[in-house]
Amino acid sequence: MNILLIGSGGREHALAWKIVQSKLCKKLYCAPGNAGIARHAELVPLDIADHAAIAKFCRDKRIELVVVGPEGPLVAGIVDDLEAEGILTFGPSKDAAQLEGSKAFTKDLCAEFGIPTAAYARFNNAPKAKAYARAQGAPIVVKADGLAAGKGVTVAMTVEEACAAIDDCFEGSFGAAGAEVVIEEYMEGEEASLFALCDGQTALLFGTAQDHKRVGEGDTGPNTGGMGAYSPAPVLDEATISEVMSEIIVPTLAAMHHRGMEFHGILYAGLMLTADGPRLIEYNVRFGDPECQVLMPRLKGDIIEFMIAAIEGDLLSVEPEWAEETALSVVMASKGYPGAYGKGSAIAGIEAAEATGAIVFHAGTAEEDGRIVANGGRVLNVTALGASVEEAQARAYAGVDAIDWPEGFCRRDIGWRALAGR
Repeated sequence: MNILLIGSGGREHALAWKIVQSKLCKKLYCAPGNAGIARHAELVPLDIADHAAIAKFCRDKRIELVVVGPEGPLVAGIVDDLEAEGILTFGPSKDAAQLEGSKAFTKDLCAEFGIPTAAYARFNNAPKAKAYARAQGAPIVVKADGLAAGKGVTVAMTVEEACAAIDDCFEGSFGAAGAEVVIEEYMEGEEASLFALCDGQTALLFGTAQDHKRVGEGDTGPNTGGMGAYSPAPVLDEATISEVMSEIIVPTLAAMHHRGMEFHGILYAGLMLTADGPRLIEYNVRFGDPECQVLMPRLKGDIIEFMIAAIEGDLLSVEPEWAEETALSVVMASKGYPGAYGKGSAIAGIEAAEATGAIVFHAGTAEEDGRIVANGGRVLNVTALGASVEEAQARAYAGVDAIDWPEGFCRRDIGWRALAGR
């Protein structure tokens, strides 16, 4: 079949890499893609916010499946618009995508259906939000309700910091995403991610991972989109996974069905493993980035078969298998990220990195005059498999060290939590 992949990051490169291995894939297109994805797909200069243009392209090229990578188009309703044109699309509907698009929606759903999560309150103005934060005390968590590119969450260690975060939201730092604020209790524990493939009725475990969100080593400094990840997550043992599936994932799927918003696609649960058991931090409605870059190399079988089963309500007919090895991915970012950074610097040594056995997934790259250049904040994901976290880490950094890019940087401790917990 002809397939169109939507997106341009490292997640989409990992998906493209896996999709072209499918026996069902005849031709892969990607809009807009990046320099790495161009090795697997024909890049298409479409505006992914223009759903009508995407639908026309699908008709012209006889696209039989669209795979949506990032959250923005999902929350904007691209699945509804393409399916209205008869185009099979992997991802949740606009209504179902509210699980990521609105933190208030998800918190209310959890409260109504008894899904374990942090206590919370919602506010549409700063004075009431600040009064609540002062009454609750710190530490406390302030979240912009809508999509804010991973930057709308503040873990405030003081009331003053919480009030400043509230002002940021209501004064427009996150645009429309900050028009409403959710304030949550601070949860103690270790974070982990669990992925479930869903077909509206059935939820199928689809891997676990842990990522490193902060820019600095030892998980210090400002939050980013993610500086690295590894899979599986050692902290999620079989008993904990079973509890998450039965107490969080399955009730969420049932709640969405009850509301007439059947969820089809990937449900990605960000979890806090507290002394009282796992609790939901938040949902995403797509593969994580950089988590996808460690899930795809471990996944055995045909990714397109799994996606079609999720779309058609037929997950009971498939069962994913996973490589026993650990996968670990190191993000190489432009100096200055997550603040201001430059673009256009040349990157060499990618082939040398891959010669070590690593897989180099491109994120923010472009090709200019035959050279690969940086075109974003997070630029490359150097991924490797190993018999242990330690071995995967060593192999990934061997790949990193083969890359010649003076204007880039990475953390040197990805995987440290797993190694510390051995």
